[in-house]
Amino acid sequence: MNPLLLSHFTATSSIGQGLIPTLNALRQRYSGLHPCNFETVDLTTFIGEVAKVDNAVIPENLSHFDCRNNRLALLGLNQDGFADAVRNAIAEYGSQRVGVFMGTSTAGILQTEIAYRHRDPQTGALPADFIYRTTHNTFSVGDFTREYFGLTGPAVVVSSACSSSAKVFASARRMIDAGLIDAAIVGGVDSLCLTTLYGFNSLGLTSEKACRPFDTQRDGISVGEAAAFALLERPPARLKPDDILLLGVGESSDAYHMSSPHPEGLGAQMAMQQALTMARLQTGDIDYINLHGTATQSNDTAEGKAVNHLFGNTVPCSSTKGQTGHTLGAAGGLEAVICALALQHNFMPAGLNTEQLDPDLNLDYLLANRDQPLSYVLSNSFGFGGTNCSLIFGRASS
Repeated sequence: MNPLLLSHFTATSSIGQGLIPTLNALRQRYSGLHPCNFETVDLTTFIGEVAKVDNAVIPENLSHFDCRNNRLALLGLNQDGFADAVRNAIAEYGSQRVGVFMGTSTAGILQTEIAYRHRDPQTGALPADFIYRTTHNTFSVGDFTREYFGLTGPAVVVSSACSSSAKVFASARRMIDAGLIDAAIVGGVDSLCLTTLYGFNSLGLTSEKACRPFDTQRDGISVGEAAAFALLERPPARLKPDDILLLGVGESSDAYHMSSPHPEGLGAQMAMQQALTMARLQTGDIDYINLHGTATQSNDTAEGKAVNHLFGNTVPCSSTKGQTGHTLGAAGGLEAVICALALQHNFMPAGLNTEQLDPDLNLDYLLANRDQPLSYVLSNSFGFGGTNCSLIFGRASS
């Protein structure tokens, strides 16, 4: 593939709003997970909640988009000068030549959950001020982002569970390569809601403790929320040494089970190999892997086998979900930004909360931060039903 430049990027999650707080939290091994006290939820579990989401004020002309998910999106878009970078891109390319590619799993479903409590007692009708299309609808966050910037080009929302905001990098790449657009806002937004918390709990997939990826005693996820974005453009003739490039993308489907991954991680292997092939790299070129690592028994086992099959136990790797929680449809975007920070700062973040590494998985799993020159990193995002995506990023100086 032709490399694409991440000309700007930003992340907002439970460990920080913006790049500097996020990097500091990773370096200080700070976890944003805390016992669940969200809304009316009564569950013994941990969550990764972004502070002061409800303080974000949707512009009056876009008030019909008002919901927690779009407030989180707005909060994230206005970190690190990202919104200004988008406006500069619009000025350069035109509003129809900048695409929007967002990933989410539940969008603004909390708005529906709240509306459901206020149904008409006689008819059961939802409140008149509830607007499904611009809140709960999966396309809502993409539509909001497009309207917020006054864009008129392509807008796409991918909802493929936990691979959603990794797969948008692939969608944007295809449209740029086809000449349909010159730049793309890519990213993911997923916010806390009752559906995911109670839903994952009903499946026996939430832990009563802060999640412990790849631990022998791992017993489930900690649900989080996040908004993460990158601006993808064709690279200029001259790059700065610490510029970050998207070099490879791999996508696959297990076609094995509606929720469980293939036990040997066959689809995950395919996604990682495709990304390596597209990037024209060998397994030995990868310096660090940001694992999907949700801390469920089946996911970590399958991913561990897949990574070990391709890379052996020679590549340092970790899951950052012990810090951020599993941000579901936003995980791919958030962890892409974490990988970009790792490359720029030659830093590999340790996995938190893991006390006894599962020896059966045979990985070089980082239990302490490591500073080391990095050239190429791989980020894995694997979703329900075996929808897989792997991304490879590299420094321009590599």
